[in-house]
Amino acid sequence: MPSRRLLGAGLLAAAALAALLIGPAHLTAQRPPSAPPAPEIGPLARAARDHAVRTLTEFDYGKATPLRDGTSLREYWIEAKHVEVEVAPGVRFPAWTFNGAVPGPTIRCTEGDSIRIHFTNHGTMPHSMHFHGIHRAGMDGVFEQVVPGQTFIYEFRAEPFGLHLYHCHTMPVKMHISRGLFGVFLVDPKRPRPKAREMVMVMNGFDTDLNGEDNEFYTVNGYANVFFRDYPIPVKAGELQRVYLVNMTELDLVNSMHTHATFFHVYPTGTSLTPSLYTDTITLGQGERAILEFSYPYPGRYLFHAHQNEFAELGWLGQFDVKP
Repeated sequence: MPSRRLLGAGLLAAAALAALLIGPAHLTAQRPPSAPPAPEIGPLARAARDHAVRTLTEFDYGKATPLRDGTSLREYWIEAKHVEVEVAPGVRFPAWTFNGAVPGPTIRCTEGDSIRIHFTNHGTMPHSMHFHGIHRAGMDGVFEQVVPGQTFIYEFRAEPFGLHLYHCHTMPVKMHISRGLFGVFLVDPKRPRPKAREMVMVMNGFDTDLNGEDNEFYTVNGYANVFFRDYPIPVKAGELQRVYLVNMTELDLVNSMHTHATFFHVYPTGTSLTPSLYTDTITLGQGERAILEFSYPYPGRYLFHAHQNEFAELGWLGQFDVKP
């Protein structure tokens, strides 16, 4: 009997072929007049698709209060919620989430800001928030577990600047991360980076049969093939693109990103303003992250995807739609 993984690959391959034939499912301006009508999708699919696209460019700067030293106090409200989400067309998953979706919101601030996170657990078991960065032990999200119905306030200074992340650190951590409790924590340097079109891409896998052994689907921003099938990412030729790439894939040792027909400068962890590598493929372990900067000189559609081709065929596949 075929495995769930092979069946998933077949379904996604069929979806990819359909996308090539009928075009993106919801950007009607990009669909030729002769194309067949886009298939109707349900509310869970629409929510997952729209969340993936919003996560690409949406940042939560919190409620900012200026401080006398020129920095800001930034307050954020985060809730743990157990909800059902769709991770691929017709495939539902019992997720544990921050603010109701996978990944959680992209928390953004500037180095030196005072951060205050109001975290409330609406789940059915203890959860926490562990931030990658520099802070006191009591703010680490490991021993201060938050039981259902309780609120905990995390307070710390945002340092160092760079591309960081947060995730639940409740045991078993493997389960809490694989179910979806993670997000991006972006700390800008005091001297801003050069102007660029910015995008957040969070790589992960979904163990939809919950066997704790392997993933059946792989995504960027929580929905399989969304940037191939539904929303090829529009790019202007010659414009600097900046991708904040974070790997939160559980159950696999590494994940990766490969861009077709261009190379990118790599800023590992984003803690330096000087790139360390110029390449077209980057491989990251879980929790590793990097800022990628690149441009496309020529118009056209170009793939980007995991260079573990199994991952690409199970949902980690997208397109840049480059216009003059």
